[in-house]
Amino acid sequence: MTRRIRAGASALAFLFLVSCAEGPGGDSGNSAGFRADYLASRGALESGDYALAARRYARLMERAGPLRPRIRLEYAHALLRGDRFAEAADEAGTLAAAQTGPGRAAALAVEGTALHEMALRTPGPDGAGLLRRAGAALSEVVERHPELDPIGTLAARHARIEAALARRG
Repeated sequence: MTRRIRAGASALAFLFLVSCAEGPGGDSGNSAGFRADYLASRGALESGDYALAARRYARLMERAGPLRPRIRLEYAHALLRGDRFAEAADEAGTLAAAQTGPGRAAALAVEGTALHEMALRTPGPDGAGLLRRAGAALSEVVERHPELDPIGTLAARHARIEAALARRG
């Protein structure tokens, strides 16, 4: 099932990029080159080479033009998957602050997940603060955009965060 979801997400991302009539700004109109670089970045992410994916997405953002928010989200996701939680949370948080609707919710999902992973590794009050921030981010996603959590993994993570906060008092 996970492979099917990843394949579907890849197909949607590719269709999103291909459907743009004009190439991304800053790429000298070479949208075919941009697509090839995007697909290479996405391939690195999906194959588990998170460091390579992050490097590729970082370079791609420089010429992404109107697709920059989408590329930035995937960059944050590559950082998250590569266990670079603080960087992922910062990238996704900055993106979420500049977005609305589903774009904001997608960024909050990455931010909340990264913050939760950081909290799991941080004892004491600092860990509790990270848990509260993660809970707030995921709460917004689960409550306002349940379509972004079709199998309930974000809701389950949110429930674990709430339980951990309740145990801490």
